[in-house]
Amino acid sequence: MSNEPYEDEYGQQQPPQQTQHWQGQTWDTQAQSTYPPPQGFEPGQAEYGQAAYGQAAYGQGPVSRTGGEQHAYGDQQAYGGDQHAYGDDQQAYGYGQGPAVQTPGGQTPPPAHAAYGQAPQAPGADQQTQVFGTVAAAQPLPVAEPEAAGYGPATVTGNARVTDAQRARAEGRSPIIEPGMQPAALTALLGLLLAGGAAVGQYALLVPLVLLQAVTAAGWFRLNGMWPARQGIALAFAGGLAADAALLVTGREHAPAAILGTLGVWVLLTLVLQLRSHAAPDERMYGLMATVASAALAIVATGHLAADPDAVTVGAVAVAVAVLARALPLPTPASVAVALLAAAGAGIAAGGVTDMGSKGALLGLGAGVCALIGHRVASYDYPSRFVHMTAGVALPLAAAAPAVYLLGRVVG
Repeated sequence: MSNEPYEDEYGQQQPPQQTQHWQGQTWDTQAQSTYPPPQGFEPGQAEYGQAAYGQAAYGQGPVSRTGGEQHAYGDQQAYGGDQHAYGDDQQAYGYGQGPAVQTPGGQTPPPAHAAYGQAPQAPGADQQTQVFGTVAAAQPLPVAEPEAAGYGPATVTGNARVTDAQRARAEGRSPIIEPGMQPAALTALLGLLLAGGAAVGQYALLVPLVLLQAVTAAGWFRLNGMWPARQGIALAFAGGLAADAALLVTGREHAPAAILGTLGVWVLLTLVLQLRSHAAPDERMYGLMATVASAALAIVATGHLAADPDAVTVGAVAVAVAVLARALPLPTPASVAVALLAAAGAGIAAGGVTDMGSKGALLGLGAGVCALIGHRVASYDYPSRFVHMTAGVALPLAAAAPAVYLLGRVVG
């Protein structure tokens, strides 16, 4: 009992402790008077729910009923005896577990306060209550199965698949990702439209050229990671349209002045717009360079409209064949060599249909070199599928426009 000497954890006897009896109104007496014990409990038993948060929660012995003997609150030895503060398997110092209180009917009521995440168990089951960090000896938690490779955790809205660019960046592979066969096929289709439009007439060539300029403006911004960038795309595309209009007004004889003049005006306009921006200086500089480069590519693409129709036909066919050959599953050096040979051969074939003849080999080779440069640029820095379907389609044809114009004048 409380007045008997007891031994501590090191076997030394300690003087008996005197139990202090409070005469005034305390929290325990208020709780006992406010919340009466449930039916079936006799006076002197532990209050309903004290097994989890009562005596056992603070290192005191369990309140049990054995042989009709009742142990009141505070009569159990806190240190020594049957309950030890340290080393006991069921109760640690300051944090413990209280066994279930048995009712006269032989059933065990559920605890009043369950531990975090535990549901009340059925009467008669072993109650292992987790109180303030004590791990309950319950069934082990289910182990989550490993997720499928290439997919993220399950969410309400679903997860997008890991793209090739994200996988390559995570694995530390080369930032160069080739567009593939589908963008190459679209490039070839657009090149054939340019060749057919040039054979028909200048205004027929204008339709696929405007499409090429729009895709070029959008693809360059997306290649630089700037999206949606509607203002920059619209400004670059407007520059291409202005160059087309200036060329149609002045004629092919004044094509260099029309193209370079439009380019100078658009660079100045882009500079003024960026100076009026409230963005950070680094962002304004980055936006300025991207807008100027996109507008320059869209305006330079007007070279197809300024070149000789036969040169446009030969150059567009050569670009289409070179890009398709580059997309073949070959090693990079072999693929480049095959693409250039295919471009030269396509130039000869297209030159035989037109009045250019065998001189089309030089024009086809030059256009093929520029097309492969544009193809390489569209493959840089882990490009996404959208970049491949925009910049990967348009850049080979846009980059070949100066070669088509200049070599067309030299050969013709």
